[in-house]
Order: sequence, then C-alpha cells, then structure tokens
Amino acid sequence: YFCRHGERWELQLKGSGKTPYSRNGDGRAVLRSSVREFLCSEAMHYLGIPTSRAASLVVSDDDVWRDQFYNGNIKKERGAIVLRLAKSWFRIGSLEILAHSGELDLLRRLLDFIIQEHFPSIAMNDSNRYLEFFSTVVSETANLISLWMSVGFAHGVCNTDNFSLLSMTIDYGPFGFMDSYDPNFVPNTSDDEKRYKIGNQASVGQFNLSKLLQALKPLLDPRQKQLASQILKGYGEHYYNRFTELFKTKLGLLGENENDNYLIAFLLKVSLLC
Repeated sequence: YFCRHGERWELQLKGSGKTPYSRNGDGRAVLRSSVREFLCSEAMHYLGIPTSRAASLVVSDDDVWRDQFYNGNIKKERGAIVLRLAKSWFRIGSLEILAHSGELDLLRRLLDFIIQEHFPSIAMNDSNRYLEFFSTVVSETANLISLWMSVGFAHGVCNTDNFSLLSMTIDYGPFGFMDSYDPNFVPNTSDDEKRYKIGNQASVGQFNLSKLLQALKPLLDPRQKQLASQILKGYGEHYYNRFTELFKTKLGLLGENENDNYLIAFLLKVSLLC
C-alpha cells in the first residue's frame, strides 16, 4: 500500500514473473506494451477519466518471447516491469470466481471488506448494503464507459476480469484510440469476431454487470434480487444520459432541446462517412 494525501493506493508489479495467478503465462511483459501502459494511464488521468496510474518503468535484462501480431511469427523482445497503482485491483471477476466455486462465506467476507474500504457512504450494518453496492457499481460503470466513448478510447479486452469494482480503467492491454469515428474500431488484433469493438463497449459493460449480479444473488433475499434486477435495467438510461451530457458539452450545447440527440447522432454519422 502507498498513502498519499490521505488516500491509500495499492501497488502492483506488471511483468515481474510468474505468480499463483499467472495460469499458463510466463508473467512477463515486453517493453513496447509497458511503455504504452505507462503513457496511456497517465494520459487518461489527465483527461479526467478514472484510471490506474504508472509510478515507474524498469527495463529488464530478461528476454521475452512474443507473437506480436498472432500470426505465428514469435520473436524475442526486451522485457520490462511497470509499477502501477490503483485504489483497488478488485474486479468483477474477483467476486465472480468465488460465487462460481461456491465459496459463499469468503465471497461475503471479501465483499464486506471492499465495501468497508472503498464505499464509505454505505453503512456496514445496513441489510441492503450489497444492493447499494451494486447500484453504485452500475451507475459508475455507465459513467466510465461514457467517458471512454467521449475520447474515442477502446479498451480492447472488456471481460469481467478487466472491469474494476471501483469503476476505473485498469489492465491496459490491446487498447487504442480512434483516429476517426468508427463504431467497428477494434484495437485488439486477436479479436477476430470484433467482440470488443468500440461500439460494443456499452453493451459489454451491461453484460459484465449482469455477471456481477449473478455473483451477488446468493447473498441477496428475494426482494433484493428483484430490486437489483431493476437497477441493472436502469444501466442503459444511466449510460445514455451521461453519454449525451458529455457530447453536448463537447458541442457547447446549453439547456435542453429535443433535437440535441439528433444532432449528436448526425454529427457522428457524418464523421463516419468522412
């Protein structure tokens, strides 16, 4: 942990080698991807988008073998290690895996820890604390993806293990920024099906939140489950309202006008044709 101005940040090394969570990988990172993560996380921070940050980058003497374009052409590259920081590295997948394996006591303990440490507005003695937690994550995830879209950022791998429970941008892998508007933009060369194209990010966010709800359901009573389902249904409205607000600000549109949304859609379409 690292404390700064009363805030606590968790430190994490990316590329330092195998850990118990490395699965079949070598746990290493190459220099080119490490530089990209360092630069982009800092850029996102100064764009006002919630994100992990990079504290340092060290070049490693280890050789790392990588197939950069996934075409069978494996090459030796220089390794590197990034020291990165986030207020928490817990993800939707952190809860999902416990629910999937039936470790409900550990799930409850971990969730209570996350709420106590990172959601101070939620009272720990509130019987609806898991419901309030879910509601917060739904609205903040909608806000985060709206911010991504407002700057043309495509994460590249939007699975539940890359979605922060604190709704910040984490795990910069095959990300990219659009040079011109294209809802089919895909920065990940291995994503042949365009599953995570930029135009899918909002719907993928909703899918991931549905997986979070599925993980929470063993801890909810029937009434809470019903309310949680209604909260999830409101995700689309949260996203749409925030997306519209951001693009109206970009265009300098003041007040409310029924033609604002039409103008935004029209200008995006014009950008696509240019």
